[in-house]
Order: sequence, then structure tokens, then C-alpha cells
Amino acid sequence: MNSTYKAILADAILMARRAGEVQLQFFRSNELEIATKQNDFDVVTAADKASEKIIVESINNLYPDHSILTEESGFSSHGNNEWEWVIDPLDGTTNYSSGVPWFNVSIGVKHQGKAVVGVVYAARLGELFCATLGGGASLNGSPIAPSGTPLLSKAVVATGFPYDKATNPDNNLDNFMRIMPIVRGLRRLGSAALDICYVASGFLDAYWEMNLNEWDVCAAMLIAHEAGAYAERFRPDRNWSVLACNPHLKSQLLELLSTSSQ
Repeated sequence: MNSTYKAILADAILMARRAGEVQLQFFRSNELEIATKQNDFDVVTAADKASEKIIVESINNLYPDHSILTEESGFSSHGNNEWEWVIDPLDGTTNYSSGVPWFNVSIGVKHQGKAVVGVVYAARLGELFCATLGGGASLNGSPIAPSGTPLLSKAVVATGFPYDKATNPDNNLDNFMRIMPIVRGLRRLGSAALDICYVASGFLDAYWEMNLNEWDVCAAMLIAHEAGAYAERFRPDRNWSVLACNPHLKSQLLELLSTSSQ
């Protein structure tokens, strides 16, 4: 493992654990202060903001010249754009705000535009997924790998729907209707980062979703790649629209997924 990546990974893990502790303090409490952003489907809580503050302050202290992209505050350049931290301080906010324990902290680090460190920490579930470029991927310290499921008829897959689903007809329902009847099971779990990590670990066979943001998937896609899963964008026109799956299912799913709004 690259020694620089290893050192950054150790710091990112500590940041994620500290943010996770804050999330557990707010979880199912009366101090959550739930608000909305773009519409009623796009939720933010006091825990999102508190988690982001912890992570950003730690980065500024340890790596003051690194750039930062976060869900709540956007992009800030601190002089060294070769290094960029890509952070979702609380992925799965709708779950979190409803008391559903499927949420996490996601911290990705890019060097010269390429993801080199990824940490996804689900505090309530006690699951820490990690990866470094060329260093493999792990769950709670043990190596992970995707499933070997060869056919969609034997696969359990997950998906999600974009926040503009009520106003934009290009909302994933066409993909859902094509794939749902031919798989063993289809789940909608509500956290892109955890869905991708579960593909990387072989708990899910595949996952796709449209119109995500880079902070949703940066860390998890590196974890999937390092585990040996396929994880790529499957269309260019709906922000980060990604497919993650075991390699056996790649061609089967790409044939079914719409690659544009036409």
C-alpha cells in the first residue's frame, strides 16, 4: 500500500468514526432539526451539518492546502488542487431522519483527479468499509469481494430514484420495470454508498441509480473497484448515474439500462 495513501486512510477513518459518534447522538432524538433543500424529498438535518463540521475542521487542520468538496458546503479550493476530499457527511439522510439505521459517513480522497482513498462508515450498523488505490478493500479489517452470482434470475439487486422524480419523467421507472420482473429480489435501501459497498462485499449482486452526486459515490466506487466489482457510470447525461455489480452481471444489466433520456 502506498504510504501516503495509508496515512490519509488512517486519518479519514478517525474522521469518519468521530462523525459517526455524532450521528448516533442525534439518531432518533428530538434535536434533529429536519429541514428540506431542493424539495420535500431532499432532506438535511442538524446531524448532517455537525458531521460535516467535524470532518472539514479535521481536514483543514491536518491538510490545510487540500481542496474539499462536500454535500452541504460545496467546493472550496485551498491552494493544492492535486488533492481533493469528496465528502458526504451523512449519506442516507432520509433514512436517518425517519429513524431507519441505513446511513453512513462517506469520505473519498482524490489525487490528480483519481480516487485513491475511500472510507464508508455505517455507525449504527458497526460497519467500516475501506480501500486505497492498489491496496484492496475491506470490511472491518477483513478483505471483501463481490458475489459470483451468474444470472439475474438468481440475483438480489438494489436501486434508487432521483430527487426530481416527481417532475422529470426520466426517473428510473423504465429501468425498474425492465429489471424487477427478472431478478430474484429488488431492494430500495436508501444509501448509494452502502448499496455500492454491499455489492463490493457480495451481500448484493448489483445496484444502479441515476442522478447522484460525486460525494454520494466517490469513496464507495473505489471500494468496489478494489474489491473486484464493476462500478462505473452508465450514462453521461444524468449527473452521476452509476452501475455497480459483480462482473458476471455487467453485460446483462448494461443491455437493460437506458443510456439516455431518449
